[in-house]
Amino acid sequence: MSEENSYNYPIDTEHWNTEEIINVVHFYQLVEKMYEQGVEKEDFLSAYRRFKQIIPSKSEEKALDKQFAQQSGYSIYKAVQEAKNSSAQAIVSLK
Repeated sequence: MSEENSYNYPIDTEHWNTEEIINVVHFYQLVEKMYEQGVEKEDFLSAYRRFKQIIPSKSEEKALDKQFAQQSGYSIYKAVQEAKNSSAQAIVSLK
């Protein structure tokens, strides 16, 4: 996780409550961590399931992915695909 990232996470403060914002930011941090060092597969997929409860719309997820990628250089879509399709049981990574 980039401790000193110089970008802002795409969040919707008008429609998400504090807990939802925390959950979405946690998921974004796990996406970063997957690219930088690797994450526990089940932790990542669990965070993604929570993310999808908050953002059930595929079009909204794509829009957030685009914004996140523009800011961070990391793709939520690629991270999710790696976790879902990986045969690894523990750590998944896009390093």
